[in-house]
Amino acid sequence: MNVVLWVVASVLAAGFLLAGGMKLGRPKEKLAESGLEWTEDFSAGMVKAIGALEVLAAIGLILPALFGIAEVLVPLAALGLVLMMIGGGITHARRGEASSIAVNAVLLVLAAVIVWGRLGPYSFTS
Repeated sequence: MNVVLWVVASVLAAGFLLAGGMKLGRPKEKLAESGLEWTEDFSAGMVKAIGALEVLAAIGLILPALFGIAEVLVPLAALGLVLMMIGGGITHARRGEASSIAVNAVLLVLAAVIVWGRLGPYSFTS
């Protein structure tokens, strides 16, 4: 199970590192043109903040465990992603974007598995 948790955390980290980096590196208008229409509902600063949180969560999923320092940050980063996916799901529901809600739900479940595993039976202190 430890390997499964590492794989899930790595996949989530890669995805959120790319997604967050894209939000940090592109102007809001370009993001909307490329298919992230939800950005129209937020200020440019808020989109950048969401991107920064995604990048920080990606880092938090991997580096603390990799270096064995403050490993409790791994499930906390995953919990942050759970909360972000709830917010994302609400945003997409308000906009009537059902397919995006499904993506949020899958990412939420994957992050919740990390929270459960790393705070519970497969914590780094066990």
